[in-house]
Amino acid sequence: MAEAVARTGAQTKDRAGPAPGATSWVPGTRWALGLLLPLSLALLWEVAVRSGLAEGRLMPPPSRIAATLYALTVSGELWTHAFATLWRVAVGFALGAAGGIVLGAFSGAVEAGRRLLDPTLQALRAIPSIAWVPLFILWFGIFEASKVALIAVGTFFPVYLGVAGAILSVDRKLVEVGRVFRLSRFGLARRILLPAVLPSTLVALRSGLGLGFMFVVAAEFMGASEGLGYLLVDGQQLGKPDQILAAIIAFALLGKAADSVLVLVTRPLLRWQDVARERL
Repeated sequence: MAEAVARTGAQTKDRAGPAPGATSWVPGTRWALGLLLPLSLALLWEVAVRSGLAEGRLMPPPSRIAATLYALTVSGELWTHAFATLWRVAVGFALGAAGGIVLGAFSGAVEAGRRLLDPTLQALRAIPSIAWVPLFILWFGIFEASKVALIAVGTFFPVYLGVAGAILSVDRKLVEVGRVFRLSRFGLARRILLPAVLPSTLVALRSGLGLGFMFVVAAEFMGASEGLGYLLVDGQQLGKPDQILAAIIAFALLGKAADSVLVLVTRPLLRWQDVARERL
């Protein structure tokens, strides 16, 4: 049944052509359009500083930031800090996402589990991230365990909310159709529930990954000697705004690259969707 519906949808999609409102992009123009705004702002600031209209001491021009990035790259220092940050985010994201998926599925599918877990987890979600820092240092010390734990906490809550909310929002009619076709519990979960919750779950994973990069900054404030967060602190202590901005740009590029990899890896899972517009 599911295979026939998928084939029919694919054939209909192929015959229908582009969806209304969809834009046909020349290959390579998407990235160019996405870079248009930041490059324009950078060029305007560069011109403003060089012409004397703005003072570039605390907000260096892009050319100076690019020179700092180049120097950090050539020396290998940037790669060392970026790898340390990426490793912490990857481990913390894996742990937090796994916990969020398991507890979110349990809370969404079992009413007793939701009544048991959800009030406590919602209260914990309201705690600011920085409030966990002294407790994690006391528990795990100032080494990697405390940093990974803080990132896992930041990743857990959006994934938990996304999975639980997706399960609770499954259309009752879809479940009734599965029962009409006498699907088993496993078949109902595989053919009905999983496709229904998968899009929202993948969006929750992207949100959790983004928060993981936000929490890693607070994590690397906890006595780290490596990481992009350490570059931020080092630049602030030494009065190097160009290094601070270089670290911020490195964070942005690394986070965007990680998000793009997650989208590419999970895109085959959503190939069956026939949406009105192209996916992000």
